[in-house]
Amino acid sequence: MIRIKSAFASGIHAFPVDIEVDVSNGLPQLILVGLPDTSIKEARERVRTALKNSGFHIPPDKITISLAPADVKKEGAAFDFPIALGILACHGIISPEKLAGHIFLGELALDGTLRPLKGILAITTGLKESSFVLPAENGEEAALTKDITVYPVKSLQETVAFLMGNQRIEPLRNLPYKHKAPSQYLPDFSEVRGQQAAKRALEIAVAGDHKILFIGPPGSGKTMLAKRIPGILPPMNSEEVLEITKIHSVAGLIPHGSGLIETRPFRAPHYTASAVALAGGGSSPRPGEMSLSHGGVLFLDELPEFRRDALETLRGPLEDGCITISRAKNQVTFPAHFLLVAAMNPCPCGYLGDTRKSCRCSLATIHKYRSRISGPILDRIDIQIEVPALSFQTLTGQEPAESSADIRSRVGACRKIQRSRYRQKPYRTNCQMSPRDMKAFATPDAAGRKLIEMAMKELRLSARAYYKILKISRTIADLAACDQIQSDHIAEAIQYRSLDRQWWS
Repeated sequence: MIRIKSAFASGIHAFPVDIEVDVSNGLPQLILVGLPDTSIKEARERVRTALKNSGFHIPPDKITISLAPADVKKEGAAFDFPIALGILACHGIISPEKLAGHIFLGELALDGTLRPLKGILAITTGLKESSFVLPAENGEEAALTKDITVYPVKSLQETVAFLMGNQRIEPLRNLPYKHKAPSQYLPDFSEVRGQQAAKRALEIAVAGDHKILFIGPPGSGKTMLAKRIPGILPPMNSEEVLEITKIHSVAGLIPHGSGLIETRPFRAPHYTASAVALAGGGSSPRPGEMSLSHGGVLFLDELPEFRRDALETLRGPLEDGCITISRAKNQVTFPAHFLLVAAMNPCPCGYLGDTRKSCRCSLATIHKYRSRISGPILDRIDIQIEVPALSFQTLTGQEPAESSADIRSRVGACRKIQRSRYRQKPYRTNCQMSPRDMKAFATPDAAGRKLIEMAMKELRLSARAYYKILKISRTIADLAACDQIQSDHIAEAIQYRSLDRQWWS
């Protein structure tokens, strides 16, 4: 019997697998046990054909392959390569001692070459092993993990020659990160005319990581504002870079040789996206748009046009920063902490309250349109801001607008204050502040307390809205470099919740 090490990725986590191969007398067959999924069961034909086409003669024996631990469902095609090597070792073509100390991963083509895999970075960073033998196209991605050695191979024949000492393969270790050159053109806020209130709200949202909803007629600049958010987002630290890259690696979205993802993601799914597309899932759970936007921005344009069940999947991630996908035999958790930016029209035709064009929607139609967004979802959106249509004079004005660089510098200073304040906490932004810590960090002065008490009564705000007002006020105070939350900070924060009564009461 031969034992060989391998692994697979479940979500962004790695699970080691011991593959045991035994050859005995009996009817010629290849038996797979250990809860393999369909893709692994199909490995029987791929492995047999790959061995034959690689020039290895395997006697027609009974071959039993066990994937341990037996109580964990295995998935993916990463076991083709180690199964084939185990069979070769059982027949004396490879010395079993040569297999020790390595983890083998790879999908076999019928000609014996190795195909690249998804989620390699999640596996290499999740295991404590120091040596991996895997497809050459995954070599650079795997070698981004520190303190491991990667042997990139192209085929079964090359692997056998390498293991038997007949061919040298140059190992990859601690490859330097490939820093991408910044884009020559990023949409800049200086190109946006007017909309000072919306820009201010967006600056607060990015500075404190608060969710934001734009409401305005078509052509008022909602999408234009959202697309300029990447230019004011703070840079990522090394932990964020690695986690975001792992998610995209599992999803198979990392081009060959591109290295780590060093720019925060900006995802803008179409409103026809299903609940699975947003949340992730499938028979073998894969990350959806919410996880792919982790650490960055999820922009939902035409928010009421999204399916109700799709929008309701936002509830958990907006509160917890992660999403758990449960299946009958396994459960996968993906990170999903993102800045939600949503946009919608005030009514189906889009011209309610617009001075340029009259609205033709009935009250019942308007109510039905707005009710597509449930109260719990709306309650989880921190900032709600109207984006009115612009006048001709504003559009053609020559007054220079503030650039993204200026806004980004203020956002960076505000984030620095938050990192210092929460250095002993599991969170780093005001949006994530727990109710327990709000007494220490978000207590307003006497005037501010009276003001928020009046707002709770007049606007009939929920307890969640109360805490969100305090969190937004804390961010506004940080942008002003004030230690104490004052009444003017509370007043500005309240105006970002006034739509609760105006629009949905």
